[in-house]
Amino acid sequence: MKKMITEDIKRINELIRLTEDDTGLGKYIDSTYLKTSDQAGISDDETTRMVTKTIQDAMDHNMKLVMIRPEFVGLADQMIKEYDSDLLVGTVIGFPGGDVSISEKMGEAMEAINNNVDELDFVVDYNAFKNGDLGKVRDEVSEGTAMGIEEGKVVKWIIESAALTSDQVADLTSLIRDVVIETVGEQKASDVFVKTSTGFYKPEDGGPGGATVDDVSIMSLNAGPLKVKASGGIYSREDLEKMVDAGASRIGTSAGLEIIKGEKANTDY
Repeated sequence: MKKMITEDIKRINELIRLTEDDTGLGKYIDSTYLKTSDQAGISDDETTRMVTKTIQDAMDHNMKLVMIRPEFVGLADQMIKEYDSDLLVGTVIGFPGGDVSISEKMGEAMEAINNNVDELDFVVDYNAFKNGDLGKVRDEVSEGTAMGIEEGKVVKWIIESAALTSDQVADLTSLIRDVVIETVGEQKASDVFVKTSTGFYKPEDGGPGGATVDDVSIMSLNAGPLKVKASGGIYSREDLEKMVDAGASRIGTSAGLEIIKGEKANTDY
């Protein structure tokens, strides 16, 4: 009986995946939930339920990937196998400040790899870059990219564009591009992204802390053959389309369900 129920659930979910998203937007969306219980002001059990719902919604609506904290990668892997879904699993490394040691980042990444993660979104030490410590940036980008690519994973480098000037966005994007090509070659570099934001950075001037069209455009001009992921502050289909037009090929958002439904999310994350 249990097997029959499981098969029925799989068939139902397959029908949903085939019919819910006829817009094609799902292929761009990395559905994201990265708040801790303290940040959200909820219990650990409620956080687990939020993550579970995010994973389920992403499967049901044919999204590309679910982006969650490392401690939930195993849960996502289990759910995806149970529902026979093609959903990919991504997690964040060195999140959200990017200022932990390289060895800590590599340890986090390997643990996620061992839990069957598909994509690794490293936060680059953008403050080290701003302070002129380019050696650390080069080393972590080289080591993290090499590890991910050798393990068959997609790698993304979050530069926290709102913390940088336009010139710094261009320069850091170019630096990451050059190091990635030096490390894995141009062909494999197409499995590496530069990504705008964590979604957690709050500029002192009260400006947008997430992706902007200008930053995505600058990154796109300087990233090739790397791809660009826009993340943070993307709450509607219009927002998504603007980022895609600016050169993003992936969109990180906590409003994936609303975007696919043609709604605008009412959220600050």
